Amino acid sequence: MPALRSWILVLAAACAAGLVQAAPQTRAQALQALEQADTDARTTAIARLAEIGRMADVDRLLAHLSDADPQVRALAAAATWQIWSRSGDPAIDKLVAHGIEQMRSASLTDALATFNLIVKRKPDFAEGWNKRATIYFLLGRHEESLKDCDEVFKRNPKHFGALAGAGQVHLQLGHAELALEFFRRAVAVNPNMEGPAEMIPMLEELLRGQAPNRT
Repeated sequence: MPALRSWILVLAAACAAGLVQAAPQTRAQALQALEQADTDARTTAIARLAEIGRMADVDRLLAHLSDADPQVRALAAAATWQIWSRSGDPAIDKLVAHGIEQMRSASLTDALATFNLIVKRKPDFAEGWNKRATIYFLLGRHEESLKDCDEVFKRNPKHFGALAGAGQVHLQLGHAELALEFFRRAVAVNPNMEGPAEMIPMLEELLRGQAPNRT
């Protein structure tokens, strides 16, 4: 559910550092460069895919969440969020940007109305459901948040943000086993998620302590 803004800042820093070529790569060139051994080539390719990549390219980016280079890993996550956030419809994208601003200003009721409209108009857009799940969570409407997370998974089962978000909701509800399951799934997709990764051993220890003694 969270973290898009921080990933955008990572991408902006990469562009400012001159990692994006003056002559933009085509999508095919970027996908080819993504697999090069040279780190600068991979970062340039990822920054370009953040601009023009498609959902079909996301699995290639997710593979680089385990890249040996930490900047490549951060950029791959940022690019993934960027692609997920494009609906393919400029009118919907404008509504998404408006809804995110409402969320940032803590106008959650207004943001909910905006994302209600988005999921109604573009029900196949997974990120619309993800953002609404986040709003429901912030409003304390946990069951509704989980239902929207399920809608995300139907459309994007590798959405590590929604997986981590579902884990947070189950944690709030006291569902330790389910929280652990979702945190493990999130980290399996994106091993760089520090919050879920920190929660996993804590929940494992908690559940071991709750397990009945067997003789």
